Amino acid sequence: MLKRQVACAAGCAALVGVVSGASSALAEGSLERVTEPNLKPYTIVDGTSIPQSFTGKAGNAANGKKLFVHRKKGNCLTCHTAPIPEEEFHGQVAPDLDGVADRMSEGEIRLRLVNPKLVNPDTPMMAYYKTHGLHQVKKSFIGKPMLNEQELEDIVAYLMTLK
Repeated sequence: MLKRQVACAAGCAALVGVVSGASSALAEGSLERVTEPNLKPYTIVDGTSIPQSFTGKAGNAANGKKLFVHRKKGNCLTCHTAPIPEEEFHGQVAPDLDGVADRMSEGEIRLRLVNPKLVNPDTPMMAYYKTHGLHQVKKSFIGKPMLNEQELEDIVAYLMTLK
C-alpha cells in the first residue's frame, strides 16, 4: 500500500491515509511525505515539486542524456522533442523539452519524472519511480520502478542543461 502523509506548514493537523489514485491539489506551504514499497521515501512540496535529490548529490548529465534517449530505459523521445538533432524519431505528442530548465525548477522536473499524474492526472506519461497502482506491468518489472534513484537524478541533471 502507498502511504502518504500530508502536513500543512501553516500548522494544520497531519493526515495519514492510504490512497491508490492521483493526488488532489495541496495548499501552498504543504508538505507531503510519500512512502511506497521498494522505493526511497520522498517529500512533495506544495503539490508541485520534489526539491530533494534522491541520492543527496547532483546527477550525471552525460549519463542522463544516454538514459533519456535509450529506448528501453527513459525512452523520452517516443513522446517528446528535444534539442538532440543527432537522434532520430522525436515524438510530437508531449511538450518540447528544449528550454525546460528555464520553465521548471529541478524539483518540478523531478516530480514529473517520479509520478507525472500527481501534477496532471490525465497525462499519458508513465511514472518512472512508482511501484504501486500501475496497470499492464510486465512481470519482470512488478515491484520495481522503471528508473532507480541514480538514473532518475541523472535524467534530472540532463534536463537541467536544456535552457
